[in-house]
Amino acid sequence: MPDQDHKQGQDHKQGQDHKQDLGQRQDQGQDREQQRAPRSGWAAQTAVFLAVALVAAGLCGALQPATGIPPEVLQLTQFGPALAVAAVALLWPGRIRDRLRGSLPARSNGPADREARLPSGNRAALLLTAVLITALSAGGALLTSGSLPVTSPQALAHPLTLLVTAQLIGACAEEIGWRCYLQPLLRTRFGPVTASALVGTAWGLWHVPALTQAPAYAAGFLTATIAMSVILGLALERVRSNRLLLAGGFHTLVNLGMLFVTDETSPATAPMVVFGAACLAAALPWIASARRAATTPDRIIGATANGPR
Repeated sequence: MPDQDHKQGQDHKQGQDHKQDLGQRQDQGQDREQQRAPRSGWAAQTAVFLAVALVAAGLCGALQPATGIPPEVLQLTQFGPALAVAAVALLWPGRIRDRLRGSLPARSNGPADREARLPSGNRAALLLTAVLITALSAGGALLTSGSLPVTSPQALAHPLTLLVTAQLIGACAEEIGWRCYLQPLLRTRFGPVTASALVGTAWGLWHVPALTQAPAYAAGFLTATIAMSVILGLALERVRSNRLLLAGGFHTLVNLGMLFVTDETSPATAPMVVFGAACLAAALPWIASARRAATTPDRIIGATANGPR
């Protein structure tokens, strides 16, 4: 009888162990499904975002004359991406928060929170890159045409403060869609450079009027949007706060440079080609830095690679 009781106890324990193993496997399977869940539907979210951004921009542009807002101050088409984010939030409310996380300033939670923010050196480098693009465009204009079109702030019909504020608002209305929503969404499927290039392509194609110009003009414009998107994507990689302000600041500085120092706002082909080349040249150091970071081994791993095992 003791042996029989012992055997029954073992059988009961084995049965419990089997149930536990089965439950653990089911839990692991559910965890894997949950890990794959955020990736599912990314194409549908991207398609809805792009479609709404395009249609909303067209509608806002059609309403611009009725508002009386001068286009040189603020173009309402820039609010297309922001409206697209709102549309996606209505369809996928549970995922929009993850996508937009890091767009606004984060609450300080100690050293870990500070480490997740963009270092001040990179922050300055990103904004200085916008200035570099303007400088390269100006230099290219001098080499190709022998002259530099400069617009004085006094020559504008509107106060400079109003112009800068409106440019920042419009840039942020775009960047909350391109860099704060679409970039993190595509990063769930692609690497940083590929995701940035895809966002830049969509960003360029979204500017329909630019694509109706001469082929060389459209090519220069697309080169510029892709290169600037790569700069922003690499600079904001792993940034967990102030993404919107940083991207909007970069965007605003480039727009102001185009307005005051260069002539890229005209339909002339040569200035846009020069602008595209300037953006591409400014993006190369960011790409090279990202490649070096990807090939540089971790300090701890490197120090212990040849150590005792």
